[in-house]
Amino acid sequence: MTPIGTESNPLRVAIIGSGPAGFYTFSNLLKQHDLVVEVDMFDRLPSPFGLVRAGVAPDHQKYKSVTRIYDKNARLPNFRFYGLVEYGKHIRLDDLKHHYHQVVFATGAQTDRNLNIPGEELSGSHSATDFVAWYNGHPDFTDYKFDLSQEKVAVIGLGNVAIDVARLLCKTPAELASTDMADYAIEALSNSGVREIYILGRRGPAQAAFSTPEIKEMGELTDADISVSRRDMELDPLSLEQVERLRDRTTLKNLELFRSFDEWQPTAKKKSVKLRFLVSPVEILGDADGKVRAIKLVKNRPVQAEDGSIRAEATDQVETLAVGLVFRSVGYRGVPLPEIPFNEAWGAIAHDQGRILSGEKGEPLAGLYTAGWIKRGPTGVIGTNKVDAQETVACMVADLKAGQVWHPEKPGIDTAGDLIRERQPDFISYDDWSVIDAEEVARGEKVNRPRIKFTSVKEMLSLLNR
Repeated sequence: MTPIGTESNPLRVAIIGSGPAGFYTFSNLLKQHDLVVEVDMFDRLPSPFGLVRAGVAPDHQKYKSVTRIYDKNARLPNFRFYGLVEYGKHIRLDDLKHHYHQVVFATGAQTDRNLNIPGEELSGSHSATDFVAWYNGHPDFTDYKFDLSQEKVAVIGLGNVAIDVARLLCKTPAELASTDMADYAIEALSNSGVREIYILGRRGPAQAAFSTPEIKEMGELTDADISVSRRDMELDPLSLEQVERLRDRTTLKNLELFRSFDEWQPTAKKKSVKLRFLVSPVEILGDADGKVRAIKLVKNRPVQAEDGSIRAEATDQVETLAVGLVFRSVGYRGVPLPEIPFNEAWGAIAHDQGRILSGEKGEPLAGLYTAGWIKRGPTGVIGTNKVDAQETVACMVADLKAGQVWHPEKPGIDTAGDLIRERQPDFISYDDWSVIDAEEVARGEKVNRPRIKFTSVKEMLSLLNR
């Protein structure tokens, strides 16, 4: 029998998810020069690129340029894209076993972690994940409503998603109009009544996870000022020792920027952002109509955990902050997939270096792999997925050499395509996506924008005359 991975018997790989982790898995497979591989990539959305399209802030176009590399690889003859095809609905694990030697799940972390406090369900309390998807034109979120008439907003979290939300709430109509933000979001944010934004973090400034450029941007807003109280910037002994010992360049630069904000003086700018450290929400308070009216905060103190890290411990000091809108940004979480072992504690697929493990014995399951956030949790930036995918692909290649792969009955490109056409006639090929992409860019060029997105599946299918 001809070895798997040769011209006459290519290694057939299915990748579930078309974000950075999926595309870096493909590019790492391409680097195996002694291996002939064919990849079919599936996504439940009509568009590829995952969070690069639906998660990266619309005013951060430079981060989206990475899709040029993905696009180049997607046009290779050994690649097929099947958009609008959902694992667990249109294709199942048994189907994949009939057509592929290996499968990689790279579905990302699609939901947010909850605060688990009273009042979290009130009207006006939202996941930052939902807000980001809404303003980026994700088809699942176009009908979401956010009461942007509120003057005071709390954004809970000390990561880049939280600061993205705060920054975009501060943008002027002219600044918003130059992005690829969904048109309906530009209109809503341009007419927003938001004037005061509080970014609230449970730990101190030395532990904030913001990237330095994101903090710097907050000090350069056209129509908003940012401030940090001098009291909040006083480093506790534990944090001071940690900073001096590690001398991490990012942390040092971030602290320098935070300190520059404590010199803030009121200006004629319409909006203000206040950074608050060492506070945790313990309850979201509502009015008689069930709408957010305030958030109750507890003051924290830094303590050293057994592993040496610094964590926040609540004190008995409590305050109430009047706000009418709350965005929770305390981390993403993966969603379990049918027939795939899931570690609830991790919020990710159970795995060892990318090999998916059985739920009972914790042994590797032949042919099944994972990459990206659904593998390691929501950590790192877009480029982190490249190294992550290298690890997974190394396991895939090693297992192929050891003969630990599936032996599909129908491994051909055409037979897999026939199955998809039968199960989902409206699937989106990469050629289809290229038509959609070109039209979005063309519409944007007319008004000096990067693109004007289609925000519904119906619109996309209509463009394709379906």
